[in-house]
Amino acid sequence: MFDWWINGILDLSVGQKVIATIILTQITIASVTLYLHRHSAHNALDLHPALKHFFRFWIWLSSAQNTKEWTAIHRKHHAKCETDEDPHSPVAKGLKTVLLTGAELYKEEAANAETLKRYGQRTPDDWLENKIYTPHKMKGVVLMGAIDIFFFGLAGITIWAIQMMWIPVFAAGVINGVGHAIGYRNFECKDASRNISPWGFFIGGEELHNNHHTYPNSAKLSVKPWEFDIGWFYIRILSALGLAKARNIPPKPIKDSHKLELDKDTVMAIIHNRFYVLSQYLEEPGSSHKWS
Repeated sequence: MFDWWINGILDLSVGQKVIATIILTQITIASVTLYLHRHSAHNALDLHPALKHFFRFWIWLSSAQNTKEWTAIHRKHHAKCETDEDPHSPVAKGLKTVLLTGAELYKEEAANAETLKRYGQRTPDDWLENKIYTPHKMKGVVLMGAIDIFFFGLAGITIWAIQMMWIPVFAAGVINGVGHAIGYRNFECKDASRNISPWGFFIGGEELHNNHHTYPNSAKLSVKPWEFDIGWFYIRILSALGLAKARNIPPKPIKDSHKLELDKDTVMAIIHNRFYVLSQYLEEPGSSHKWS
């Protein structure tokens, strides 16, 4: 009995527990980037009802968040980006504030009834949401702690702590903070968003933040050949299984070398693909302007 309490019912090695922690945190990140972000906030991705329910349940277990609050806050961030009304802009509030108190900024905005009313439309309003997930947020994370201890023993406390820190640190802090302060820009969109890394693996592809702010309604966050969005990788797998379908992806301009005149179709294509056109122009040899 004592050995079960120490090692958990699975009795895993240290290495196996590390792998289990990575898998658990990746499920949390996938739930946030696929369900909360790309599906709920931006309507860029359709998900099978069973998968939506699983993600919603997992978010309740691993983060004490709910769909309406997260969706509303994120939509307001895009609508009021880099202004004093932006819930978590490092430009307006300072990078240190967003990095260190990102979770607190989220909680403060979640208490704003006007934000939830204006930006929280088209989010779940069923029995589970109203009777379980919203009124009993903390019971989910307590249940997750009990599950971790049951399966991993005393090490489950550490695994649980890492799970609880993952979203507040990396999503609320790093993405919302560093993603608007440090990194490279593919596109000159109107805000300060930047791609932290071209390989969006650690935080579900959300590292490609400049790409996302340029094309917020795209289910795919990578745009350059060398960029990798693991969230899009998950979407491709789920699509093959009939569990997901991308509604939008970034546009790809097509060059017609035979067209020599500027007509209405060309003007519309330039407007629609203006970020790509400007980006390619600035990358042309001899261009005197480069992204910072």
